[in-house]
Amino acid sequence: MTPAKLRDLAVVGAFALVAAIGFTSGPAAEWLRGASLDLLVPLRHAVFAQTASAGRVAVVAIDEETYRRPPFAEMPQAGWSPLLAPVLNAVAAEAAVVGFDVVYSTSLDNLQRGYERDFLIALRNTARAGKLVLGKVQHSAHPILPHGSQQVAVGGAANIRPLNAFEDSDGVIRRLPLSFATADGREAGLAAELALRAGASAMPPVDAAGNLLLDFNTAPGAVPTYSLADLHACAAAGRSDYFRDHFAGRVVILATVLDVEDRRLTSRRFVPMTDGVAAPPRCVHPAMQLAAAPRDSIAGVYIHATAVNNILDGRPLRDWPAATTATVAVALALLTAAAAFLLQLRVGLAGIAVVLVLLPFATVLLLQGGSVMPWLSLAAAMAVTAAVTVAYRFAVSDRDRRLIARLFSLYLPPVVVERMVAGGRMPALGGEEREVTVLFSDIAGFTAISEACDPATLVQGLNIYFSTMTDIIEAHGGFVDKYIGDAIVAVFGAPLDAPRHAEQAMRAAMQMRDVLRTEPERFSLAGLPLKTRIGLNTGRVLIGNIGSPRRFNYTAMGDAVNLAARLEGANKAYGTSILVSEDTMKAAGEAVVARRVDIVRVVGRAQPVRLYEPLAPREAASAEDLRLAAVPEDPAQAIRDLKEK
Repeated sequence: MTPAKLRDLAVVGAFALVAAIGFTSGPAAEWLRGASLDLLVPLRHAVFAQTASAGRVAVVAIDEETYRRPPFAEMPQAGWSPLLAPVLNAVAAEAAVVGFDVVYSTSLDNLQRGYERDFLIALRNTARAGKLVLGKVQHSAHPILPHGSQQVAVGGAANIRPLNAFEDSDGVIRRLPLSFATADGREAGLAAELALRAGASAMPPVDAAGNLLLDFNTAPGAVPTYSLADLHACAAAGRSDYFRDHFAGRVVILATVLDVEDRRLTSRRFVPMTDGVAAPPRCVHPAMQLAAAPRDSIAGVYIHATAVNNILDGRPLRDWPAATTATVAVALALLTAAAAFLLQLRVGLAGIAVVLVLLPFATVLLLQGGSVMPWLSLAAAMAVTAAVTVAYRFAVSDRDRRLIARLFSLYLPPVVVERMVAGGRMPALGGEEREVTVLFSDIAGFTAISEACDPATLVQGLNIYFSTMTDIIEAHGGFVDKYIGDAIVAVFGAPLDAPRHAEQAMRAAMQMRDVLRTEPERFSLAGLPLKTRIGLNTGRVLIGNIGSPRRFNYTAMGDAVNLAARLEGANKAYGTSILVSEDTMKAAGEAVVARRVDIVRVVGRAQPVRLYEPLAPREAASAEDLRLAAVPEDPAQAIRDLKEK
């Protein structure tokens, strides 16, 4: 590797390191980490079908139906506490624990003594059984607490826990604190307390701030939700069997579930949810038909419900460690820089694109195991590295390569130019000996045609002819060595190895012959259709950059080249369009059907040469072609001298 290339590799490697570190620890890292999870949740929802059967949390919802059904519809919510008592008693009799995600900080007992007596008794009994946790909203100075009578009923602070949930910097809730600082140390949050009372043996791993990364179940009805109005009617009807069937052993949370109140954006925001979908069977009232639409936000109670389920299942989400993320980002960025710089540009960019497409699908597999890889940080590092590397390659590294390609593309075969560009070397004199197939072609009767045409028409017609013939030659793997007047010299099998070069040359020759026959209007001059004579020979030649240091051509030299030229001229004597040598036929194998023409002695050669006329490719040969191929040479024309043209 040249010093310049090593320098360029070092430069693009430095770009890769800066991009990797910047996107994993810079200002954008936190946003990319959160967005990575948000985009993985809908992908997992689409790829892996989650079920709702494993949830251990149920929600008693103060919903729109509760506000519309009697007896709740007949009084303001502040007066509902007597109506909550029978529901709390019925649920608490079966549930593992009941939590309140609402805070009733006022009481109508101040206006009517004993108004909340039944509710306070229900609170006291449930708390004494260790099954009740009320909520509070923790503030730095003055927290929002339940009314004093409720605090006394539940036995004080031991049964009251914070409800707070904090947003990330982009306004999305992805984590929930499991504990909060107090004057005496720390206290568990509502979700952690409910989980402990439901039997959780230990708290799962949390981040440095004590937050649990939430794994939202996106299955419809993942958290069964019951309307408070229906449960009140159910308790009034004495349906204890319904409460046993639906709440036995569960964590139950009473909360507000409305269309506009206490709605939060979470990491499941790209999987819209419609409230009330896949609701459990009703007890008394049929479901009230209310207008609803999918929402990207959810009621806050489902954040606590998700946290409780995560703790009880023992499978919370875990962020990748920062060191691991940075290491993987650096490795991927360096590989991206290498691919974009060392490989052909299309190949390198295609490989990088494939990795970027597959990255989220690989990450969602990790998510199934509870690990959250910040794939957007990795993808951003790769994309920026690729863009910078390509820009650097275009502006600096490939500048000399483009100059070489532009200077020599009109004079040398494309594959030779590609080799020079890849090696970063200017062409030099030198060659090698190798076996190739040489094609000579000439326009029959060109002297008469040129005399009958004005120069402009002649040049235009020749350009059309040469362009078409050249395209055919290159399409079959050959390259045009040179144009000599109306003649074309082409070589197959160099400079790149081509094991089937004889077959490719014969197929090219037959297509050149056939295209002139099928399109006479296009290939005609002075009203005369063009006809070509072609000679093919296979043999060892000296091929390479031949000439002087100031001017040279990539060309082939040797006896095999001379014989191909003589075979082209021999077409006139035999009335054929294409003649190939026996060496070419042997090298082509059975791929082409050809007829035997003659055996000739060539000047300068001791051994006679058997001549063939290609008729058609084997797969396209007609019955007549096969018949002609079986006919031997005319014995009367056995061995003759083929004079130099």
